[in-house]
Amino acid sequence: MKAVRTHRIIPLLAAALMALPAGAAGQDAGEKKVVRSQDDMPRHTYEIGYIPSALFSSREAFMPFAERVAVDAREVLATYEIEDAATLRSLYSLLQGLALLNGDFDQALVYSDKVRELEEKPAAKLMSGLVVHAIAYAAKAAPEGDPARNAAFRTDFAASVGKLPWDVVQDDVEAMKGSMEIISENLFLGIIQNQMDPSVEKTGNVSGNMADGLINMRTAVDVVLPYRGQIVSVLQAYIESNRTEKPDIWAARSVDLSANADAQPVLVAIWDTGVDPEVYGDRMFRNQAERLDGMDNDGNGFVDDVHGIAFEWDGTKTTGALYPLAETASARLPQMTDQIKGLNDLQAGIDSPESQALKQQMSGMQPDEVKPFIEELGLFSIYSHGTHVAGIAVEENPGARVLVVRQAFPYEMIPPPMFKEDAERWVANMTDIMAYLRRHGVRVVNMSWGFSPPELEGMFATSGIGSDSEERKAMAREVFDIMITGMEGAFSSAPEILFVPAAGNSDTDATFDEFIPSSIELPNVITAAAVDQAGEETSFTSYGPTVDVHSNGFEVESYIPGGERLPFSGTSMAAPNVVNLAAKLIALDPSLTPPEVIALIEEAADVSEDGRRRLINPKRSVELLMERRNAGTE
Repeated sequence: MKAVRTHRIIPLLAAALMALPAGAAGQDAGEKKVVRSQDDMPRHTYEIGYIPSALFSSREAFMPFAERVAVDAREVLATYEIEDAATLRSLYSLLQGLALLNGDFDQALVYSDKVRELEEKPAAKLMSGLVVHAIAYAAKAAPEGDPARNAAFRTDFAASVGKLPWDVVQDDVEAMKGSMEIISENLFLGIIQNQMDPSVEKTGNVSGNMADGLINMRTAVDVVLPYRGQIVSVLQAYIESNRTEKPDIWAARSVDLSANADAQPVLVAIWDTGVDPEVYGDRMFRNQAERLDGMDNDGNGFVDDVHGIAFEWDGTKTTGALYPLAETASARLPQMTDQIKGLNDLQAGIDSPESQALKQQMSGMQPDEVKPFIEELGLFSIYSHGTHVAGIAVEENPGARVLVVRQAFPYEMIPPPMFKEDAERWVANMTDIMAYLRRHGVRVVNMSWGFSPPELEGMFATSGIGSDSEERKAMAREVFDIMITGMEGAFSSAPEILFVPAAGNSDTDATFDEFIPSSIELPNVITAAAVDQAGEETSFTSYGPTVDVHSNGFEVESYIPGGERLPFSGTSMAAPNVVNLAAKLIALDPSLTPPEVIALIEEAADVSEDGRRRLINPKRSVELLMERRNAGTE
């Protein structure tokens, strides 16, 4: 489940951790079956006779397996009419990787061109295929093992990178360089050993998602990593020669209510992983009828709900506004903070002490060190996420108060799956949450998390549950249908509350993926995607017809538990920027309904020429509100 990973706390590991959509089984010849959502794509299961780490390490065993996957991918393209560009990109990227592994560089370039044609974001289209083209050029220029091959690669890659417009590709170039500096065969092997091997030991097979992930990682190790030095060097030179910061459009659009005596209090719910009350002090919601004494003083069914309510992953009620850390984890908070800062600096192309230390640590990482490293980063994400989101949501709005809905999310490499009974309990919690929010007068809810059926399938797969991918698909669909029906019903039951989901960070269509809550369309829901400081679409943000507006989700600074400030990137940061605007509009006019707030936000937004981006404009939204209020009094 994506959960809080919609905030890109570990963005540079995303490619290694995220499998591509599965292939599909064949069907009778004739008219193609139209694929309108991920649910229309059948799943594959592969009997491999090895544990994945052994398969990954043996080219003799790996290549016949990879060819089976490629045959299925080609059959999908031949028999299915796929409307989703991201799904097509993943299929052609997979075939491109197989062509590279086979040394068929001309065919790899054909697939590379198809991927580029399908890219929808300007920066991605410009950068697509540059490495593949340089690999193909180098292979034709010199035989394998000849130093001239590396020189040829650098010449071609540098020429292509040098032509890129810095103002468009800056963020993507910096992120690519950072990613290349930390990925390694040991990192991939550690992921396979800890995430795939246990599943296959139980089932004897791998899912289509796992198969795609294995091929992607094998391609990176065999074909791309040999050129890592040249890639990093060329990108670093390009960055240094163009180092200028993008203009920041958000300061000129901002609205500060700190000196506005007419602004009214507004209660904002942060439905997330928890918020540190010590950071926000008297800006926290306070249930006056409750005390921190281990009892349900007000008889509302929640113990110690002084600042809000909390639930475990399995749906049971718990207590505490901030996610609790074990003593050993608490002792490592300074180190975890430095690691997260190092990852953020790598993504931004910043050569800081933290990024240098992280590169050194990861370059020497052994496979058995991968699991504790990734899970510790995941734990820190869980711990810090909600506090960071809350700071964005209430910035420059002194009347805003934070009510916490703390939901625990798994961070383990093999997360506990959600079964039917868990989904039913989760829906029951939804009813309790809505009643709590309404009882206390919450006006806006931030939801920087989400999940989709394939992610539920992935939980079953990594846990070794289900005989094959089709069975896991059916299990996930049953669970998902319970959850989305419950979520839509819950939102509809509270029409006076505005819900703001994050679009997601998978660079895919949230509607096609059935990502919830961002694919939900209701009069009191507005979904936020992420752009950077200049208002350009980030490489990671999801998109699609249910995405309503875009706001800053790139290196947004806010608080983490304890009060330190760090920049995080993700649609998790974009959503609270929309919440911030909505809360300010309500503070200026508490009579506003959710549809009226949405209208003020959307009508003031600046639409890009291509229609893909609708940038919020807080200052203009407030001006529209004032104009309408003045018109109503005339």
